[in-house]
Amino acid sequence: METAGLPTCSLVLLKEHAQRTKPPRALFVPFPYGYALGRPNDPEFQHRVLRAALQLFSAPGPTLAEFSGAVDGPVQLVQASAVEPFSIERDPADDLTAMRGYYERWVEGHGGRTAVGNSGIPQRRFRGLVRFLEAYVAGTPADDPEIPHDIPVPLFIRFAADDLKAFMLEGRMEQRPQDHGNALHDWLWSETAIGRLLAQVARRLKQDGEEKAAFGIAR
Repeated sequence: METAGLPTCSLVLLKEHAQRTKPPRALFVPFPYGYALGRPNDPEFQHRVLRAALQLFSAPGPTLAEFSGAVDGPVQLVQASAVEPFSIERDPADDLTAMRGYYERWVEGHGGRTAVGNSGIPQRRFRGLVRFLEAYVAGTPADDPEIPHDIPVPLFIRFAADDLKAFMLEGRMEQRPQDHGNALHDWLWSETAIGRLLAQVARRLKQDGEEKAAFGIAR
């Protein structure tokens, strides 16, 4: 694109990566993963980030700048390792049943938009997805005909974990619209059996040498 005369600018969350790869222009934004433009539902702040990036188009490359308005940026979200583990014995599939009505209302109220869908498994068949993950944790992966055979199992597990987290969090936002950010993540990791299962899946992936797939599932 640059060779064709189209200037580019990247938003980067890890300054070290930009320092090594040296893209033509990059704006380092010191925000948590998933928040490249800053706080959600804050267009004024997000426009500040975009303006800072667009201003780099006139700079010769390689250029690495740092966004200076991070003092009021988003906070780091709670991860599984930062909360007490879920201890009550409950079937994680029952969490899905309890949250399904809320999730479906969330999707309806947002014009069909949802972050669920990476695994390709319809949400109404997520109970089977839970059984697949439980079998993986136990060391006896189930031969589920719905699991795509052209995707490596560790990668599919990552997709499945993304879907289950999105399903639970979107349902919770419908159930408790006053909750945001860390209130949602603290609930997921400390009060749901789905959170407990995903933490177990991440540990099993690491034991199997699948650090890349485990990263981000439940830190």
